[in-house]
Amino acid sequence: MEKEKITIVGGGVAAMTAAVYLTEQANWQSQREITIYQQGWRLGGKGASGRNAHFGQRIEEHGLHVWFGAYVNSFRTLEGVYNALNRPASCSLATWQQAFKPHSFIALQECIDNEWQTWPIDFPTVEGNPADGSLDITVWDFVTMTLAWLKKWTEGIEHVCQQQDAKTTLVTKKSRDQSLLNYMYQEIKADIDTHLNGAKQFIDDIEAGATEIASNPRTLITHLLQFTEKQATHTDKQADRLVIWYIVRKLKRWFKDQVIDLLDDNPELRRLYICADLAIAMLTGLIKDKVYRDGFGVINCFDFRQWLEKNGANKTYSVDSAPVRGFYDLVFAYPKGDFNKPNVEAGVAALAMLRIGLCYKGGVMWKMQAGMGDVIFGPIYELLKQRGVKFKFFHQLTNLAAGQTDQGEQLVSKIELCQQVSLVGQDYDPLIDVKQLPCWPSEPLYEQISSEQAHLLQEYQINLESFWSNWPEVYQEHFGTPLPTVTLRHGIDFDTLILGVSVASLEHVAPELLAVDYALSQQATKVQSVATQACQVWLNKTDQQLGFTQTNAAHEGPILSGFVEPFDTWAAMGNLLDKEDWPSEDAPVNIAYFCSAFSCENYPPASAHQFPEQMKAEVKSNMHNLFSADMRPLWPQAYIDNKFDWQVFYSDPHSILPALEQQYWRVNVDPSERYVLSVVDTSKYRLATDGSQFVNLRITGDWIKTGVNAGCVEAAVMAGMQTARAICGWPSEISGEHAFEKS
Repeated sequence: MEKEKITIVGGGVAAMTAAVYLTEQANWQSQREITIYQQGWRLGGKGASGRNAHFGQRIEEHGLHVWFGAYVNSFRTLEGVYNALNRPASCSLATWQQAFKPHSFIALQECIDNEWQTWPIDFPTVEGNPADGSLDITVWDFVTMTLAWLKKWTEGIEHVCQQQDAKTTLVTKKSRDQSLLNYMYQEIKADIDTHLNGAKQFIDDIEAGATEIASNPRTLITHLLQFTEKQATHTDKQADRLVIWYIVRKLKRWFKDQVIDLLDDNPELRRLYICADLAIAMLTGLIKDKVYRDGFGVINCFDFRQWLEKNGANKTYSVDSAPVRGFYDLVFAYPKGDFNKPNVEAGVAALAMLRIGLCYKGGVMWKMQAGMGDVIFGPIYELLKQRGVKFKFFHQLTNLAAGQTDQGEQLVSKIELCQQVSLVGQDYDPLIDVKQLPCWPSEPLYEQISSEQAHLLQEYQINLESFWSNWPEVYQEHFGTPLPTVTLRHGIDFDTLILGVSVASLEHVAPELLAVDYALSQQATKVQSVATQACQVWLNKTDQQLGFTQTNAAHEGPILSGFVEPFDTWAAMGNLLDKEDWPSEDAPVNIAYFCSAFSCENYPPASAHQFPEQMKAEVKSNMHNLFSADMRPLWPQAYIDNKFDWQVFYSDPHSILPALEQQYWRVNVDPSERYVLSVVDTSKYRLATDGSQFVNLRITGDWIKTGVNAGCVEAAVMAGMQTARAICGWPSEISGEHAFEKS
């Protein structure tokens, strides 16, 4: 039997995940040949990072890369990679537990009376390995888990109300509502906690058939939580849903009558209220919109904010609150980078927020202990090389040709690539060693490239990863001939194509396919993406010395969001310093990462070679403004006489560049680098990995149909797993992939 020749184009998370699972079986090489074609010198796609040898081998990222503890499939895959690679103990990140550390301290920013206030949140640690978690959570499970948090917040609110002499007695008078309470009581009667304050009155009123049933918020929510835990998965019972509906609405009315007027003078109460109000809106929507029956996809016709307000969330305090804004910032949910027009599907957002907050193991977040390229793509590359996968770096996809089988089925007939450089040897060896860790450099290893081409690349500062690169013109002018091309033909050079480029690239590399396949064309058009921007600064002062003193018991630096645009997110990343290679006698003491969406409405053709630099100049201007004024609420000690002290930036004393110029900033405008969005009512256009008309094509990436449908590592990993399964049947199970389907 002939081996199946599989060509993978693209080196991002999804494509590499597919390659990992396609090579899991011991006899895979007797069945398949796998070749990966990658533009430029490194793997990673939007997750690529590099080490800058000119500045202390510092880590330079596309943005802020932090995993959530609910990334079950991602941790499961990575654990398998590290276990199979079995790195020597001398490697500085020999195990995935060394490569990732749990993180619990999150900070959100609130603008109250035109002043920024920090809302610190220290998430509890949940015992367990995130690789052993599950995303196969029913809506009823989410209801129960959300009620557990609502109980905690309600108890806090009731405590403050008692201190303020506000009314905390709840009375039920209507016979219909009393019947619901009686139904709940009968279900939990044998196990009800009679010692709970207020429980005796509640029980006595029900037992006596009183005309009024008295309770208090704490008692009522405690009984409800006990009820839902006992009912397991009974969302098919209307009475169960009505009990939840009634009690959470009862709490909401109490908030309106007794709590609202106290919020403006009590930050703690305001924050408890916001959390409780959002939880009630979520619970109401899960029931009223029949998400329990039809899946989260049924509410994707609404924007998340719109859905919250529709289900009773307080417009003044909750709908645009810090947790909500923080989520929009997290998923860059601003089409075209317009911060005045946030947009994300309600089903995607609600599911993501519930999973992030309720399904994590270890820390709610996990910080990488080196660059994403070092932690993720270095180990994957090494493992795949060991397993016999072939890599062809410096190959840029230019076109996919459409054809037909003898039976008239559509297929990809040719893969056309530009060979960007000529190598000195047969293969390119992409990794360098930085302090006993294999890493990707921030630029090509020019000594492995033909010397004449290497000289030109450096002289003209060519970026081989850029869609707008002028390398073809420079090469043509110098050598008098176009860059060489490579054409792979179906049935000869490849049988199956795994297309791992991002959705924004389709119009450029697959116009023939889009002209044939309407559904694929709709996906390329409807599933949008947005440019992003990032900057990283190395500092001579700690967060505390800069004036940010908020932390938790573990003294973690913040991951902060909901801040001023255009840099709404900041992460303290000083944990990476020991993985960089600064002079021992003069080294930075801190690192700060910033990122956000980037405003860009139109993208010019590839011939507009200056476009990336023009956009990068805008990021530099945004970065300058960030420190000139915007960071004052967070770093007050970095300002002298209301002016930013640029000396807080670490700089090389031997460099002629000013301190700001020595920091790192970038704009991600390339089609392959833009962040994939979940704009309202667009999930329905996402195809499965084998959902195109082309029988030999498997699409993969966070832009296809998964159980996440949002731009993130977990979606990309799930896509890669689905791609591998479509080809070889493995992996058989993917956690959480059916969340948008009817139960």
